[in-house]
Amino acid sequence: MNIIINCKHMDLTPNLKSHAEEKVSKFKKYLGNASEATVTLSVEKYRHKAEILLKVNGSFLQAESITEEMYASIDEVIEKLARQVKKHKDKIVSMRKQHRDNADEIVDTSEELPSIIKNKSYDIKPMGIEEAAMQMDLMSREFLVFTNSSSGSFNVLYKRNDGNFGLIEPLQ
Repeated sequence: MNIIINCKHMDLTPNLKSHAEEKVSKFKKYLGNASEATVTLSVEKYRHKAEILLKVNGSFLQAESITEEMYASIDEVIEKLARQVKKHKDKIVSMRKQHRDNADEIVDTSEELPSIIKNKSYDIKPMGIEEAAMQMDLMSREFLVFTNSSSGSFNVLYKRNDGNFGLIEPLQ
């Protein structure tokens, strides 16, 4: 596991560095798949803050602690992160068990699957992206399927939560 230590408004002493690395490296034995740990230590007046971000199989575990002493902040954030690691491991074991149980028994899922309740057809005409955006606004739609006149492929233009547009186009 790669351990990165960043400091803000303070100098990193060799003792503090070895303390942080020693504590964080204990997660290697519990999370063999953890690729990186980023430790951020900062001081603001009398507040000593330790924050750790662990990258585990594409997901992140993060915790922070603020105390009046940096070693105590590191110890406390390690405890918080240890609880998250335990939850993460329990969740993985539970999902594996559930997956194994589901594979062993045959379940009738016909009632659980969503069904198509409305079918709508409309003519798809070639247009540019800007024209498609104008059409969406005129029709007050959340998305629009159209043929991109410049590439000739089907595209989907959709309205994002931030008010901008997103474009989905196939790989060529």
